[in-house]
Amino acid sequence: MTLPHALRYNLPLVVKVVAKLFVMQLIRGLHNISRFRGRLAEGCVLTIGNFDGIHLGHLQVLQYLAQKAQKLQLPSVVMVFEPLPIEYFAPKQAPVRLMNLREKLQAFEQTQIDFVLCVRFDEAFASLSAAEFVERVLVKGMAVKHLVIGDDFRFGQGRRGDFTFLQQQGAELGFAVTEMPTFYLEGARVSSTRIRQQLALPNLDEVAKLLGTPFAFSGRVIHGQKLGRTLGFPTLNLNPKRLQMPVQGVFAVQVAGLKTQPVLGVANIGLRPTVAGLQPSIEVHLFDWSQDVYGRHVSVRLCHFIRAEQRFANLAALQSQIRLDVAQAREFFVEHDTTLP
Repeated sequence: MTLPHALRYNLPLVVKVVAKLFVMQLIRGLHNISRFRGRLAEGCVLTIGNFDGIHLGHLQVLQYLAQKAQKLQLPSVVMVFEPLPIEYFAPKQAPVRLMNLREKLQAFEQTQIDFVLCVRFDEAFASLSAAEFVERVLVKGMAVKHLVIGDDFRFGQGRRGDFTFLQQQGAELGFAVTEMPTFYLEGARVSSTRIRQQLALPNLDEVAKLLGTPFAFSGRVIHGQKLGRTLGFPTLNLNPKRLQMPVQGVFAVQVAGLKTQPVLGVANIGLRPTVAGLQPSIEVHLFDWSQDVYGRHVSVRLCHFIRAEQRFANLAALQSQIRLDVAQAREFFVEHDTTLP
């Protein structure tokens, strides 16, 4: 099932405009549901999932959720987990995240969702059977009246719960269930896995199609080694609040959060092998920028892939390459009619 062409590509913009009428609220943990009991007294319309890298398939679910909630005159709720279930059960095999929690919440704020319930995925939660999850969490905890799930949704200890089980439970306990079909684009399933694969190439145009918007990430500006200043290219060092980035290399970027309009620049995402880097590093050189902005949260949008990260023989060779990277990024923005400082 796919959305009509016009709606499919304008969906993020449409949702963003409508969302200004709503104020999304975050519920931190199942134990805090009681604080919102007033607004949830009549029940809710709920969906559950990881929602990593909120893409066109996720937006289809969220749009349906909001429409169903409006029709039933009930609040809409999205349940997410920290850590993600795969990170709890098999941390070494867990795929790299497309979004950290902060970015995910910011994305939800651009939709019509009323509440995001962030559940701590721990031993106690993981040990709940499918029946216990339905009774304790969905019915007694959330007073669910309508549940919206993806067609691959599994839950409960041993992943024994599925759509058929939920239908049976709903008939007995008083809630309805809708199973959303997989969202396809150009004949292939839209998924977080597919986006990770395209980012690894990196194919930014394809990623933007799948997300409905160019790939971006956020982070706080922190103090670094200030090596860029000695090379003549001062950088913003970012803490992205994640152990690994889903993309590496040098990119032309737009940085939002510093001025009214995004600031253009070039970013290096990786490990900085030339200076023996070991931890993931994000350094952004902004064109003709000299202000200190330590502590500010910024959003970095990837616009164009320039090259893979590489090791240089010395700092002079690195400096020479950065000069070429900056020139190539500036040329890209000129060719694409993007205003330069």
